[in-house]
Amino acid sequence: MDELNPETWVKNYGDYLYGYAYSRMRDANAAEEVLQETLLAGVKHSGQYAGKGSVRGWLMAILKRKIIDYFRSRKKHAGTSLSDDEDAFDPSTALFDQQGNWKPGAFKWAPSPEKNLEMSELSGVVQECLSSIPKGQADVFVLSVMEEMDSNSICEQLSITPSNLWVRMHRARLGLAKCVSEKWAGDANYGG
Repeated sequence: MDELNPETWVKNYGDYLYGYAYSRMRDANAAEEVLQETLLAGVKHSGQYAGKGSVRGWLMAILKRKIIDYFRSRKKHAGTSLSDDEDAFDPSTALFDQQGNWKPGAFKWAPSPEKNLEMSELSGVVQECLSSIPKGQADVFVLSVMEEMDSNSICEQLSITPSNLWVRMHRARLGLAKCVSEKWAGDANYGG
């Protein structure tokens, strides 16, 4: 089967896998590194590919684990407590209810088909804003919202407590809401 030929993986799946990694990690070097690790793991374990799904899907599953490993590794090197920056970074709670959910009308997303360009630009703003909040907050947001991991798995992967997860997630949502609303409304380059 030609799909199992590792020489074709970069050509066939490299851009897609890199784009996915970069959108989650917001760091070109880290995205390249996890992509390389993914491809190496694919070569090393190609005998484990059962053929039940696509090779791209199989490589994507490996990539997702490598991204989680990256966050876990970064967490180990950074320590386990909230940094001073994260403690100080707590914008107004006007955008979320007691459970940390968006309040109705706090921020309007525009998912209608005629707004595709606007959504693409908004996605770029969100990615930029992820880089502006503390890494610990961005990590839990990416794993929870973008990777759709459950809270217990995130706590286990990042070696944090559930209450620490909640605090980080709450602060990430507030920070992102504030940043996105400022950039979206204040920067003509984003079409807002």
